[in-house]
Amino acid sequence: MAELTPPLSPSSTSAVTVYLALGGNMGDRAANLAEAIRRLGEAVEIDAQSALYETAPMYVTDQPAFLNMAVRGTTRLGPLGLLRFLKEIEATLGRDLGGLRFGPRPIDVDILLYADRVVAEPDLEIPHPRMAERAFVLCPLADIAADIVHPVLNRRIDALRDEVPGRQTVVRIADRL
Repeated sequence: MAELTPPLSPSSTSAVTVYLALGGNMGDRAANLAEAIRRLGEAVEIDAQSALYETAPMYVTDQPAFLNMAVRGTTRLGPLGLLRFLKEIEATLGRDLGGLRFGPRPIDVDILLYADRVVAEPDLEIPHPRMAERAFVLCPLADIAADIVHPVLNRRIDALRDEVPGRQTVVRIADRL
Protein backbone atom coordinates (compact mmCIF):
# COMPACT_ATOMS: atom_id res chain seq x y z
CA MET A 1 0.00 0.00 0.00
CA ALA A 2 1.19 3.49 -0.69
CA GLU A 3 1.55 6.35 1.73
CA LEU A 4 -1.55 8.53 1.66
CA THR A 5 0.41 11.78 1.59
CA PRO A 6 3.90 12.42 0.22
CA PRO A 7 6.77 12.11 2.70
CA LEU A 8 8.68 15.11 3.90
CA SER A 9 12.26 14.96 2.75
CA PRO A 10 15.18 15.56 5.14
CA SER A 11 15.70 18.91 3.40
CA SER A 12 12.09 20.03 3.79
CA THR A 13 11.79 23.49 5.27
CA SER A 14 8.82 22.71 7.49
CA ALA A 15 9.05 20.48 10.53
CA VAL A 16 6.27 18.15 11.61
CA THR A 17 5.25 17.15 15.13
CA VAL A 18 5.77 13.51 16.02
CA TYR A 19 4.98 11.40 19.07
CA LEU A 20 7.25 8.49 19.85
CA ALA A 21 7.03 5.64 22.37
CA LEU A 22 10.22 4.41 24.03
CA GLY A 23 10.69 1.30 26.12
CA GLY A 24 13.15 -1.34 27.14
CA ASN A 25 13.67 -4.15 29.63
CA MET A 26 17.32 -5.22 29.29
CA GLY A 27 20.41 -3.76 30.90
CA ASP A 28 20.24 -0.35 32.55
CA ARG A 29 16.75 0.49 31.35
CA ALA A 30 16.79 4.17 32.36
CA ALA A 31 20.25 4.72 30.85
CA ASN A 32 19.10 3.10 27.59
CA LEU A 33 16.08 5.43 27.44
CA ALA A 34 18.25 8.46 28.18
CA GLU A 35 20.75 7.50 25.48
CA ALA A 36 17.96 6.93 22.96
CA ILE A 37 16.57 10.39 23.70
CA ARG A 38 20.04 11.89 23.34
CA ARG A 39 20.48 10.21 19.95
CA LEU A 40 16.99 11.23 18.84
CA GLY A 41 18.20 14.82 19.13
CA GLU A 42 20.21 14.33 15.94
CA ALA A 43 16.99 14.44 13.87
CA VAL A 44 14.12 15.11 16.28
CA GLU A 45 13.91 18.22 18.43
CA ILE A 46 12.32 16.86 21.61
CA ASP A 47 10.09 19.38 23.38
CA ALA A 48 8.15 17.19 25.83
CA GLN A 49 8.71 13.98 27.77
CA SER A 50 6.20 11.92 29.71
CA ALA A 51 6.70 10.51 33.15
CA LEU A 52 8.55 7.20 33.44
CA TYR A 53 6.44 4.06 33.83
CA GLU A 54 7.28 0.50 34.78
CA THR A 55 5.09 -1.99 33.00
CA ALA A 56 4.50 -5.70 32.94
CA PRO A 57 5.43 -7.33 29.61
CA MET A 58 2.62 -7.92 27.14
CA TYR A 59 2.32 -10.74 24.59
CA VAL A 60 5.50 -12.56 25.77
CA THR A 61 5.13 -12.44 29.54
CA ASP A 62 8.17 -14.48 30.65
CA GLN A 63 10.60 -11.56 30.65
CA PRO A 64 11.58 -8.61 32.88
CA ALA A 65 9.36 -5.56 33.36
CA PHE A 66 9.76 -2.67 30.94
CA LEU A 67 10.40 1.01 31.50
CA ASN A 68 8.25 3.04 29.13
CA MET A 69 7.79 6.66 28.24
CA ALA A 70 6.68 8.89 25.37
CA VAL A 71 8.19 11.99 23.81
CA ARG A 72 6.93 14.75 21.53
CA GLY A 73 9.19 16.51 19.08
CA THR A 74 9.54 17.96 15.63
CA THR A 75 11.44 16.55 12.70
CA ARG A 76 12.09 17.32 9.07
CA LEU A 77 12.38 13.60 8.24
CA GLY A 78 9.58 11.95 6.33
CA PRO A 79 7.86 8.95 7.95
CA LEU A 80 10.06 6.31 6.31
CA GLY A 81 13.22 8.32 6.93
CA LEU A 82 12.24 8.67 10.58
CA LEU A 83 11.61 4.92 10.81
CA ARG A 84 15.07 4.18 9.35
CA PHE A 85 16.63 6.64 11.81
CA LEU A 86 14.86 4.98 14.77
CA LYS A 87 15.98 1.51 13.65
CA GLU A 88 19.58 2.76 13.52
CA ILE A 89 19.27 4.02 17.10
CA GLU A 90 17.84 0.67 18.22
CA ALA A 91 20.62 -1.28 16.52
CA THR A 92 23.32 1.00 17.91
CA LEU A 93 21.95 0.51 21.43
CA GLY A 94 22.07 -3.27 21.09
CA ARG A 95 18.65 -4.31 19.91
CA ASP A 96 18.65 -7.52 17.89
CA LEU A 97 16.30 -6.43 15.09
CA GLY A 98 15.89 -10.07 14.06
CA GLY A 99 15.13 -11.29 17.59
CA LEU A 100 11.96 -12.63 19.17
CA ARG A 101 9.00 -10.41 18.36
CA PHE A 102 7.71 -8.81 21.58
CA GLY A 103 10.68 -10.33 23.41
CA PRO A 104 13.26 -8.68 25.67
CA ARG A 105 15.14 -5.71 24.27
CA PRO A 106 17.38 -2.93 25.51
CA ILE A 107 15.42 -0.30 23.57
CA ASP A 108 12.38 0.00 21.35
CA VAL A 109 11.34 3.26 19.71
CA ASP A 110 8.03 3.40 17.85
CA ILE A 111 6.37 6.15 15.85
CA LEU A 112 2.92 6.63 17.38
CA LEU A 113 1.72 9.71 15.53
CA TYR A 114 3.19 11.77 12.72
CA ALA A 115 1.17 14.99 12.86
CA ASP A 116 -2.34 13.90 11.86
CA ARG A 117 -1.15 11.86 8.90
CA VAL A 118 -2.14 8.30 8.10
CA VAL A 119 0.61 6.16 6.57
CA ALA A 120 0.13 2.64 5.23
CA GLU A 121 3.38 1.12 3.97
CA PRO A 122 4.49 -2.54 4.12
CA ASP A 123 6.98 -1.71 6.91
CA LEU A 124 5.23 1.24 8.54
CA GLU A 125 1.73 2.08 9.72
CA ILE A 126 0.94 5.41 11.34
CA PRO A 127 -0.83 5.86 13.65
CA HIS A 128 0.81 2.87 15.32
CA PRO A 129 -1.67 0.05 14.65
CA ARG A 130 -1.65 -1.39 18.19
CA MET A 131 -1.37 1.77 20.29
CA ALA A 132 -5.06 1.80 21.26
CA GLU A 133 -4.73 -1.66 22.87
CA ARG A 134 -1.58 -0.86 24.85
CA ALA A 135 -1.84 0.78 28.25
CA PHE A 136 1.97 1.02 28.35
CA VAL A 137 1.75 3.35 25.34
CA LEU A 138 -1.40 5.29 26.17
CA CYS A 139 -0.54 6.13 29.79
CA PRO A 140 2.73 7.91 28.95
CA LEU A 141 1.33 9.38 25.74
CA ALA A 142 -1.60 10.92 27.62
CA ASP A 143 0.92 12.78 29.81
CA ILE A 144 2.00 14.84 26.80
CA ALA A 145 -0.88 14.48 24.32
CA ALA A 146 -4.10 14.00 26.30
CA ASP A 147 -6.17 16.20 24.01
CA ILE A 148 -4.71 15.01 20.69
CA VAL A 149 -7.27 13.17 18.56
CA HIS A 150 -6.27 9.81 17.07
CA PRO A 151 -6.55 10.43 13.29
CA VAL A 152 -8.21 7.08 12.53
CA LEU A 153 -10.25 6.32 15.65
CA ASN A 154 -11.30 9.97 16.00
CA ARG A 155 -10.95 9.74 19.79
CA ARG A 156 -8.83 11.71 22.21
CA ILE A 157 -5.74 10.00 23.63
CA ASP A 158 -6.95 10.45 27.24
CA ALA A 159 -10.28 8.77 26.39
CA LEU A 160 -8.43 5.83 24.80
CA ARG A 161 -6.19 5.60 27.90
CA ASP A 162 -9.18 5.63 30.24
CA GLU A 163 -10.75 2.66 28.46
CA VAL A 164 -7.74 0.47 27.67
CA PRO A 165 -7.48 -2.82 29.57
CA GLY A 166 -4.35 -3.43 31.63
CA ARG A 167 -3.88 0.05 33.12
CA GLN A 168 -3.15 -1.61 36.48
CA THR A 169 0.06 -3.08 35.00
CA VAL A 170 1.40 0.41 34.20
CA VAL A 171 2.95 2.06 37.27
CA ARG A 172 4.24 5.63 37.25
CA ILE A 173 7.65 5.49 38.95
CA ALA A 174 9.08 8.95 38.25
CA ASP A 175 7.85 12.30 36.98
CA ARG A 176 10.76 12.45 34.58
CA LEU A 177 13.66 10.39 33.33
